[in-house]
Amino acid sequence: MHASERASILAELTPPLTLRRPAEQLTPVVFCSPHSGRIYPKAFLEASRLDPHTLRKSEDCFVDELFEPVVALGAPLIAARFPRAYLDVNREPYELDPELFSGRLPDFANTQSARVIGGLGTIARVVADTEEIYRERLPIGAAFERIERLYRPFHSALADLLETTRKRFGMAILIDCHSMPSASMGQPPGGRPHFVLGDRFGASCDAKLTRFIREILQGAGYEVQINRPYAGGFITEYYGNPSHGLQSLQLEINRALYLDEATLTKNRDFGKLTRTLTDMAMRVFDALPMLLERRAAAE
Repeated sequence: MHASERASILAELTPPLTLRRPAEQLTPVVFCSPHSGRIYPKAFLEASRLDPHTLRKSEDCFVDELFEPVVALGAPLIAARFPRAYLDVNREPYELDPELFSGRLPDFANTQSARVIGGLGTIARVVADTEEIYRERLPIGAAFERIERLYRPFHSALADLLETTRKRFGMAILIDCHSMPSASMGQPPGGRPHFVLGDRFGASCDAKLTRFIREILQGAGYEVQINRPYAGGFITEYYGNPSHGLQSLQLEINRALYLDEATLTKNRDFGKLTRTLTDMAMRVFDALPMLLERRAAAE
């Protein structure tokens, strides 16, 4: 991919994120959708050996739209505009795959993480676990460009939003919003729960809040697991620091609840799930003072 092509791609992806702010922020809860970006630049598609539909298998389709009503309730929502297949902000900045790049990788790159080995580093090599994205290796400079011009602005905006929220409310709670296939490879359809809440086994988020959200969703008739099979990714781990007033919870949604997974279009239950998630948010906002008082009393 030539420099002119890379420049064209980055121009299409500027700005790299959308930040929907309420007229007045009324809650310390911040929502993030890092994998729902759906702008696939022409040069990226030309460099790929896969068709656009296959590339979208890594996309958390419409997750930002599922949570959009929270903005009217007083909570900000930040979302990446670029697709996960192009750059994954739920990774360390330099989880780089030696099999993907030509040229020597820097010594500070993490080339041995489980995610890199699986082809799903900061710049993914595969989608859907097995399908190679690119026709040929990428120059290492392409990775640095994406990281500097897309990854860093996204995380800078998210970090600023969380810190502003923490200063205003005395704490910030990040809900990191994702979707998962209804079944993993080798499993029959319906093999996964409806929701998975990941709090890094209590390290990134107060267990009271995790359990409270589980109870809300279970009360609505859904099956909910905590930390299995997803305990939370880089964003959850990096930003979650309860002792410093920053809590982070990953929320994974089974795609069958709202999506036709074959066509990647919204199904008839999209509106129902949106209402469920909006109700969940309202109840969390209302309950936070009680949850915080209990925590303060325990401490």
